[in-house]
Amino acid sequence: MHIKTFVATILLFTHASLVAQEVLTQEKAVSLALGNNYGIKLVGKDVEIATNNADILNSGYLPTLTGSAGATINKDNTEAEFSDGRVTELKGAESSRYNASVDLNYVLFDGLGRSYNYKRLKETKALTELQARATIENTVMQLFTIYYNVAEIADNYNAISQTFEISKDRLKRSQYQFEYGQNTKLDVLNAEVDINNDSITLLNTRQQLRNFKRDLNLVLGNTVPNEFDVDTNIGFNTIYDKEALKQKAIANNVSILQANKNIDISMLGINSEKSAFLPTVGLVGSYGWNQNDNNAASFVSTSTSYGLSGGVNLRWDLFDGGSTITRVKNAKINLEAQKIQKEQLLVTLERDFNNAWDNYHNRLNIFRLEEDNIRTSQNNFDRTQEKFKLGQVNSIEFRQAQLNLLNAELNRNKAKYLAKIAELEMLQISGELLNVEF
Repeated sequence: MHIKTFVATILLFTHASLVAQEVLTQEKAVSLALGNNYGIKLVGKDVEIATNNADILNSGYLPTLTGSAGATINKDNTEAEFSDGRVTELKGAESSRYNASVDLNYVLFDGLGRSYNYKRLKETKALTELQARATIENTVMQLFTIYYNVAEIADNYNAISQTFEISKDRLKRSQYQFEYGQNTKLDVLNAEVDINNDSITLLNTRQQLRNFKRDLNLVLGNTVPNEFDVDTNIGFNTIYDKEALKQKAIANNVSILQANKNIDISMLGINSEKSAFLPTVGLVGSYGWNQNDNNAASFVSTSTSYGLSGGVNLRWDLFDGGSTITRVKNAKINLEAQKIQKEQLLVTLERDFNNAWDNYHNRLNIFRLEEDNIRTSQNNFDRTQEKFKLGQVNSIEFRQAQLNLLNAELNRNKAKYLAKIAELEMLQISGELLNVEF
């Protein structure tokens, strides 16, 4: 009774897995990840900030305009003696002053410093965009690593389900044969043990599939239902040109592009520091209004003035203690460091590309061999199954052929998706990952 209940439970799970579910295609998965992945959303905010920083409003090219106003009220005790000998003494004499102005300040020339700084801001924006691209590429690789894990486990689940059905049929056959005295109770018990093992494997695989689906949904920003299927049909490109792909890696690899951008920024940094050797010329202008209300001791009771004023100023740090010279030297050293880092990246890139190329073709060959092994194992199982039905092989030999076929299918599934991931890794190194049509 126990084994029947266990089998019924497994059949219920198997039936639930066969219910039609939404198929999450690879194209849709990429689209959902690009629009909803939290890491991509965050790096998008970095790009927005860099875009704001590279705007003309943050360049220093525009003038500053300042408005100011003030009022002062005094109450003084004043003793005034006039030239004709009169003396006036005031207690709490009130006087006031009011002013308002609009002041303009504009740098006409600063040694080209702001020009280089503005260019650096634009290059920094471009660098941030490259950093965002690197994040997107890594996210897409993470997405497909998990996606193909789900696909592999789904294929495994189907293979194990078929094995379970064979074990179930074998159990029935053993029970009938025992009832008619054609075998012993030991054959029935062996069949029950095997179907129990298959049931446990099926349950564990189903739980593993659920866990990986949750991982995939997390990368997608939790935008799909908990129950969905993935597309297990994948293809391989076997006509890549190694040298052409290698040149694309040198030209389009995101790490190399970032290194180039850092070199450009460092070169602009040198020129920016050199600008401190030159003078700064500025234009100032003001429109002001002033009113003074004097106390009784003054000859003028009220005075008002308003008007424009303007001028040009020049500032030239002839010697700043050597700090500018030091900054220029350090900027040049930083440029040399950036060039060394690029050289290191190029050497590392060549190694990584060759490894990825060999790894892809090695895994593709393994996948083809595993497919051949499937045909051999299937043929062996079919022959063993026929002989088992005729009583020419025992249950142990039949079980071994069954497990050999299952292991061949599991190995084939693993090799299939490892080869596809290796292909994507090769394309990522070549800077072509985001150009792939899935």
